[in-house]
Amino acid sequence: MSWILGYSKTQYTHHASPIPLIAKDGSKISLEEIAQSSIPPCRLNPFLFNGHLQTMYTAWKHPGPPVFYKRHIFTSDHTVYPGTFAVDFVVSKEDGEAATKDAELPERTTNYPNKEWDNVGSDDNKPMIVALHGLSGGSHEVYLRETLAPLTAAGWEACVVNGRGCALSKITTPQLFNARATWDVRQTIRELRVLFPNRALYAVGYSLGANILTNYCAEEGEKCVLKAAVANSNPWNLELCHVELNRTWVGVNVYSRTMGKNLMGLYERHKEQMLQNPGIKKELVEKSKYLYEFDRHVQCPAWGYPTEGAYYRDAQSVDALVAIRIPFLGINAEDDPVSQDWKRELCCILALLLTLLADLLHSRHPVRRVQAESLHITVHHRLGRPSWILPAGWWQVVRNSHSVLPEQSPRHYRSQCIPG
Repeated sequence: MSWILGYSKTQYTHHASPIPLIAKDGSKISLEEIAQSSIPPCRLNPFLFNGHLQTMYTAWKHPGPPVFYKRHIFTSDHTVYPGTFAVDFVVSKEDGEAATKDAELPERTTNYPNKEWDNVGSDDNKPMIVALHGLSGGSHEVYLRETLAPLTAAGWEACVVNGRGCALSKITTPQLFNARATWDVRQTIRELRVLFPNRALYAVGYSLGANILTNYCAEEGEKCVLKAAVANSNPWNLELCHVELNRTWVGVNVYSRTMGKNLMGLYERHKEQMLQNPGIKKELVEKSKYLYEFDRHVQCPAWGYPTEGAYYRDAQSVDALVAIRIPFLGINAEDDPVSQDWKRELCCILALLLTLLADLLHSRHPVRRVQAESLHITVHHRLGRPSWILPAGWWQVVRNSHSVLPEQSPRHYRSQCIPG
């Protein structure tokens, strides 16, 4: 009956032989030990007694803490994914209120003047976090501000990489963001290393942003410059999530329809640019009601996928864990309506077994040395997608420690290019 008081059970899943982390004092500790000692018990509203209610509650309008941003527009340096994207940097309340307001940007967000951006670099050694939002979201989202507000108050620097077309940003190519596209976060982190060479960089992603962040960490492998990363409510296996959403009336008519409606809002805002792609048919797009229909009629022709299933299979991050070489914390709810836990765990196990088999057949290295999974911890609790709202003190999990990398280099992860 503990649910009456809002108490939920937290479980930790990790590799059987975790790679130790070395603290500043030289002692060794596992990521699981740090997590269990730092993450407090999960106490939720007892009136929101299942994942559906929790998820619906997060969609209600709530002011949240005020966070002020200044936006810089980056020009992509990727040949497959040209165009521009917006990164919002957290600034002080004084700087935010003194800046010139722009009605075309979200609340408390202004543009960096060119001269000010030219002098934004620093040699300070403050920790800095890079955040990625969920599907069709942006830096203005409450769950992001709830995370960034206490961090910046504690002396951290922060920025949010907005998906293309999100957070009232403009697109300059016929493409929105993509669940597989890690290039913008990669370029942002590369730029941050130049602007702030002494800062320790961390990252946190939510939902679709968590999927992108997981793929990024895997693609970078042992070259990843992030000290640690946190993935919240990652859908992991997008194809399986697609099947589950379309299996029930609630999945189709509540979740898939709501997400489809949000994406159609982005389409309406950017359709003049998007319809420059001859593969995107206006009459088909504007009949779309559900998430999979939008992906079928917009994302597939925009990116060269034959079906939405092919898009989901290529974009999902379930098989990425075995290539990650940094401390990596995943937080999921067991009754998340979008990503159901036991099915996700099954897919993780299958992906790991397939990877071990592939390494056995094709690698010169012994299978026993494939250890990347040891850096992954998944925290499970009940009650829906509010794992978006991190428990207080979560950032202590990744502070003041660094990883001891395994001897083996990660297997070659999937290409950084979308087909075509």
